[in-house]
Amino acid sequence: QVQLVESGGGLVQPGGSLRLSCAASVSGFSAYVMAWYRQAPGKQREMVATISIPSSKSVADSVKGRFAITRDNAKNTMYLQMNSLKPEDTGVYYCNRFPIPFNSWGQGTQVTVSS
Repeated sequence: QVQLVESGGGLVQPGGSLRLSCAASVSGFSAYVMAWYRQAPGKQREMVATISIPSSKSVADSVKGRFAITRDNAKNTMYLQMNSLKPEDTGVYYCNRFPIPFNSWGQGTQVTVSS
């Protein structure tokens, strides 16, 4: 059974930084392409960043140059370093497999960027 636990969100002022963590209880974690997704209020969930094997990375244009995705396969953990945050980055952030997510989603972690 897959369990994904996101953490690290919070309230931050524009221009600030946060580091999100994703703890994955899933067999074979290192073999999966993983991603961070976010869902802003009233909008559909969107992919923010992906990390594949061995560690090829991509980020959405909206966060390019500001967000960085990493993973630690030994710890079954993935991270999202978010810098220069903007109000439009506000939303609930989730981690999951990419491009076909696991059926089970975590509770997400709320990120609010506001002055």
